[in-house]
Amino acid sequence: VPYSLGCLIYLVTLLAFLILLHTCRMGAALDSKPNIILMLADDLGIGDIGCYGNTTIKTPNIDQLAKEGVKLTQHIAAASLCTPSRAAFLTGRYPIRSGMASRNDYRALQWNAGSGGLPVNETTFAKMLQQQGYATGLIGKWHQGVNCDTIDDYCHHPLNHGFDYFYGMPFTLVNNCQDNKPPELDRVFQAKLWFYTQVITFAVLTFLIGKITGLVSIPWKVVLFLALFDFLFFASWYSCYGFVKYWNCILMRNYNITEQPMKLERTTFVLLNEALSFIQSKKHKPFLLLVSFLHVHTPLFTTEKFVGKSKHGRYGDYVEELDWLVGQILNTIDKEGLRNSTFVYFASDHGGHLEGQEGTIQVGGWNGIYKGGKGMGGWEGGIRVPGIVRWPGMLPENIVLDEPTSLMDIFPTVILLAGKDVPQDRIIDGRNLLPLLQQKVKHSEHEFLFHYCGSYLHAVRWHQKDGGALWKAHYVTPIFSTEDAGGCYGKGICPCSGEGVIHHVPPLLFDLSRDPSEAMPLSETTEPLFQEILKKIDEAVEKHHRTLTPVPLQLSYYNIIWKPWLQPCCGTFPFCWCNKEAKLMSRK
Repeated sequence: VPYSLGCLIYLVTLLAFLILLHTCRMGAALDSKPNIILMLADDLGIGDIGCYGNTTIKTPNIDQLAKEGVKLTQHIAAASLCTPSRAAFLTGRYPIRSGMASRNDYRALQWNAGSGGLPVNETTFAKMLQQQGYATGLIGKWHQGVNCDTIDDYCHHPLNHGFDYFYGMPFTLVNNCQDNKPPELDRVFQAKLWFYTQVITFAVLTFLIGKITGLVSIPWKVVLFLALFDFLFFASWYSCYGFVKYWNCILMRNYNITEQPMKLERTTFVLLNEALSFIQSKKHKPFLLLVSFLHVHTPLFTTEKFVGKSKHGRYGDYVEELDWLVGQILNTIDKEGLRNSTFVYFASDHGGHLEGQEGTIQVGGWNGIYKGGKGMGGWEGGIRVPGIVRWPGMLPENIVLDEPTSLMDIFPTVILLAGKDVPQDRIIDGRNLLPLLQQKVKHSEHEFLFHYCGSYLHAVRWHQKDGGALWKAHYVTPIFSTEDAGGCYGKGICPCSGEGVIHHVPPLLFDLSRDPSEAMPLSETTEPLFQEILKKIDEAVEKHHRTLTPVPLQLSYYNIIWKPWLQPCCGTFPFCWCNKEAKLMSRK
C-alpha cells in the first residue's frame, strides 16, 4: 500500500474510532441519567448580564457559564409575569391550558391564603423525574399556590407537584416584606376594599340599631352573618397595610413554616446553604434541583458584602450578588466531582421590570435593545430572557444559538434526559432542546410561538425556516410611556385589556431578524408579502385556538382573594409569628 494511501486509511480509521467513542460516551451519559440543576432568576433583564451585552455590571460567573456551554439569544418566556410564566416552565404548556392565565387585572397570585394555584391534574417535570428515581428539590421561590379548600390540603404545594424537598417562599418577594418600602399591592384594590368595608360596616350598624330598638324585624343570625362578613372585609383591607409581611413573607421547609415573617438580612445565605447542602447530600444518585432565586425582585435586600460594589446602584449590586450565588453553586458542582455529569441551565422567568422605581431611583432591570418589559404583553423586552445551558462533553462550548426557544422546552428536555417519555395524554407546547443544542439540527422546532397577556393573545411570532425571516405580529399592545420608566399611567403593571391597550387592525408586523427592537412596523408599502405573512399567522392562530379547551380559572377573583381559613400560620391566627430558623442556626 502506498505511503499516502496508508496514511489516509489510518486517518479514516482513527476518525471512525473517535466518532464511535464519542457516541459511546453520549450513550453512557444518557444511560447514567445526568444530574439536572435549573437556576431561574426573578425579574432579571436580558440586558443586565455581561455575556448579553452589559459592559458595566459584573457577571463573571454567568459569563463563564456561557463560555462553557450554549447561549440562547431568542429564549422566550410564555408570559411576561411570574405566576403564569413559571407554570408554563414547570409543565411545558401555555398557562392558558392550565387555567393559570387571568381574565382580570390580577395576573399573578396575590396571597398565600388564596385558593388558586397550579392545578393538581397538571404534570410537572419534577413529578416525571421523581418517577424515574430522581431526588427532586426546590430551593427558593414557588408562587404557584399552597392550599385549595383547607389549611392543610396543600394541593398546590411543591411537594404535591413532584418535589421531594422544598425550602423557600411559597409566595414571592414584595416591597411589603421589608420595612419602610412603598407597598406593592394595587392601590385601587385597597381603595375598593376600604369603600366596601365602610358600606358594610354602616349596614351592620344600621341593622343592629334597628334590631335593638325594634324598628327592624331581622333575625339575629343575619346581623351576625353581616358582622362576620364585615370583619373579613376589614381584615382584607387591613392586611393590605399591616399583615402582608406576616402573611405573605414567610419561609417554609416542606410543609412547616420556619420563619414568619422571614428575616431578609439572612435569607440569601440560608437559601444558598440549602441549595449547596442538597447537592452534597444527593450527589450519589441522580438529582434534580430547581434553584428559584429571589433575586432580583424588589425589595433589593443586598447583603453588606455587595452594597455599593456596582456602577448601577442597589439594583446593580443585587445583580452582582446573584452572579456570586450562581458561582457558588457551580463551584460546589466542581468540588463534588459532578461537573461532567450535570446538566446546568440558567434563565430568568421574564424580562426586567421597567416600572420598578422608588421615587426617582430605578430599582428594576434593563432589557437591552428590546422594547417593553415585565407585564407588557408580547413586547420583546417582557418575554425575551437570558438562557444558558452547559453539559461538558455532551454539548459544545462557547456556542451562540440564534434560533427561537422557550422556557417551556425545559419540560420535554429534562424528561427525555431522565429516560422518560413525554406525556401523550395532553398537549405539550415545549420542544426537546437537545438536537438543537448538540447542533444535530439547524432549526428550532418552534415555527410559531404565541404570546399571551393573561388570557388575551397579544402577539405571535413566525419563524419562517425556508426564508430565514422571523416575523412577529402584534394584535394588541399596552399603552406605555418610555419617558416615565416605561410606566402605564402609574398602574405599576400594564393591563392586558380595556382602555390601557390598543387593538391593531391590521396587526403591527415586524421582522425581528432585521428589527429586533420592534421600532419599524412594516406595511404593504414596505413589505411586498405583508398580506401573505399576516394570512399565514392568522391561520396558525386559528389552528392554535382549536387546541384550547375550557379549564377552571386559577386566577379568578374568587381564587386570588385572601381567605383567612387558608392562611398559613405559625402561631395563633391572626398573630402569626415564629422564628424556628434562628433556633436551628443557634444549635449549629
